[in-house]
Amino acid sequence: MLQVASRGAELAGEMIQLQREIDLLQLKQSTLAAEFAQTEQWWEEGSNTAIDWIRFNCHVTEKVAGDRIAVGERREQMSESVRAMESGAIGFSHLATMARTAIATGPHFDESKLLGMARKLSPGKFYYQSLHYRHSVDAKAYSREQVDLVENRHLYLSTAEDGCLLINGVLDPVGGAAVRSALEPLARSRGWDDDRQLPKRYADALVELTTNGGNLKVQMQVMSSIETLLGLAGAPGAENEFSLPISSKTVERWACDCSITRILMQDSVVIDVGRAERTIKGPRRRALIARDQHCQWPGCERPASRCDGHHLVHWIHGGGGEIENQVLLCHRHHWLVHEGEWQLVKTNDGQLMPIAPTMTFGHPRAPD
Repeated sequence: MLQVASRGAELAGEMIQLQREIDLLQLKQSTLAAEFAQTEQWWEEGSNTAIDWIRFNCHVTEKVAGDRIAVGERREQMSESVRAMESGAIGFSHLATMARTAIATGPHFDESKLLGMARKLSPGKFYYQSLHYRHSVDAKAYSREQVDLVENRHLYLSTAEDGCLLINGVLDPVGGAAVRSALEPLARSRGWDDDRQLPKRYADALVELTTNGGNLKVQMQVMSSIETLLGLAGAPGAENEFSLPISSKTVERWACDCSITRILMQDSVVIDVGRAERTIKGPRRRALIARDQHCQWPGCERPASRCDGHHLVHWIHGGGGEIENQVLLCHRHHWLVHEGEWQLVKTNDGQLMPIAPTMTFGHPRAPD
């Protein structure tokens, strides 16, 4: 028994030592990759990018190739973290997340703060906390990234020869969290005699959800700080069990009119728990539906049953709960007003006018 335990400890030590050697080799390769990206060799060999060349010739994924170049390019900016990795305090995966964060946050990058987190967290947890950090230093940039993910979500439906529906697609983190929140309760094992594998239970849950006539109430819980709700600088993102950190703009939309349980925190203390019900409800909601009947975005006629109530002046910013300050908007247009940064204003004659977000273009090229 002692011999087996001794062998186990020996194997554990060897694996840790081997991983440190691998990390050091990955760091060396990262330096080479960043230097290689500055040459034209990859172009001369017919690759579109240096990442493509590394991916194909080094037999790695696109993410791995991108991580190598990112770490190599930011190595000098992360000198303390590189030394920490060389000493075994953190791994190369921590360093890759650090480099990606440095690229995303630019002048806001604070290596010492991130390194303190990396020393205490696993690579997966560190990546999650790095997203909170990115939100805290530049919430608008983080929200723009979330917008891109929403704009690129897609779902393909096709019918096989035997009539089965084939589904393939990608959802953004927030949309995916909503779908999982709906499916997870229905996909749980029903007991000792439920021998269905998880993919089968998910499929059954999806069918059960869609054939229930829309009567199933989905319980989705979001934890947010007051600072996040107000969109204050330095605030972390909100959290949900099935999602990466959620931007303050999404929290603002959900706080406008939603069917989501909210937990508000201040100084790590729960100060408010809201029930999963619409904030615009009862007689007021019936009056809103009677007046608007459908989405009020010009040209949209999505029915009221598919709409949320939107505050023209959000209650966070002092807007009241009177019906004159509320309109019905479908999910798409409600999203555009908050995350998409469109504005919806009421003109003097009572008409609603959407205003596109301000576009910032680069400065014209200076004379040579």
